Amino acid sequence: MDKKILNPPSLVKPTGYANGVFTQGGKIVFLAGQTAMDNTGGIVAPNDIVAQFTQCLSNLKAVVTEAGGEMTDIVKLNLFVTNKAAYKANLKPIGASYRNFFGKYYPAMTLVEVKSLFDDEAMIEIEGIAVIREQ
Repeated sequence: MDKKILNPPSLVKPTGYANGVFTQGGKIVFLAGQTAMDNTGGIVAPNDIVAQFTQCLSNLKAVVTEAGGEMTDIVKLNLFVTNKAAYKANLKPIGASYRNFFGKYYPAMTLVEVKSLFDDEAMIEIEGIAVIREQ
């Protein structure tokens, strides 16, 4: 599977995301939106967006691993937050958590503030697409 990060010089240089990711070959895995739900069905760390972000990525990692891939096989992430100001206020610890899962790899990403999520205590939900190398 070939993967190329696309950041055209005609666009502003992105920080913490890629403008696009080109792939050829591989298996496509569509990752359902993951909140900070643990294996008991409860939302971890109510009112702690950093801990919830970390749990969301942990949940995504479980799905990608089950498909035979790695976090760096994710080519697109959509982040939905209920409080954009809280997210922005915690960019440093969120970034540290992100790097624990992805290192310095950045897929194409979108962040959207929403009124609410299905679980009332959820502050963030992350969905994505992965392209995993054929075995």
